[in-house]
Amino acid sequence: MQDTIISRMAQKTLTQPERMLKLTVNGQEQAVVAPADMPLLYVLRDQLNLRGPRFGCGLGQCGACTVHLDGKPIRSCITAVGTTAGHKITTLEGLAGAKLHPVQQAWIDEQVPQCGTCQNGWLMYSAHLVDTVKKPTDEQIRAALSGLKCRCGSQVAILRAVKRAAKAVEEA
Repeated sequence: MQDTIISRMAQKTLTQPERMLKLTVNGQEQAVVAPADMPLLYVLRDQLNLRGPRFGCGLGQCGACTVHLDGKPIRSCITAVGTTAGHKITTLEGLAGAKLHPVQQAWIDEQVPQCGTCQNGWLMYSAHLVDTVKKPTDEQIRAALSGLKCRCGSQVAILRAVKRAAKAVEEA
């Protein structure tokens, strides 16, 4: 409910008219109607009912809204939906295939979540890291996750989970 209200408030500041946009989200073609300058986050949550990306700060600072665009993490609250047409968008819901992504499984195994607000960002950045860096060091993990915020203090459990996921990717 809150995100829909925020989305409606944001629409008042948009400058472009609504138009049909074709997006590829989690491997599926989606047609949406939105101003091209609307934040991608609002389209994902309000029109496509995806709940992985979260509204955190709305300024691209906390990372709760993170999705992958062509395999790389971006902040969807500051990315205009019009710039994503023709690209592959992956949300937390799209990370899993026939089974959970190793990072998702590691999050469960390490019992990482506390409040859950920021978890989407941590998961999406961690998935990108373990998918692109073999055997990441603690320093590489910290650097890859440095721009994310967690107020519950889950960082130690997150570090354990990323290490577990990296090991699972290596053994696969």
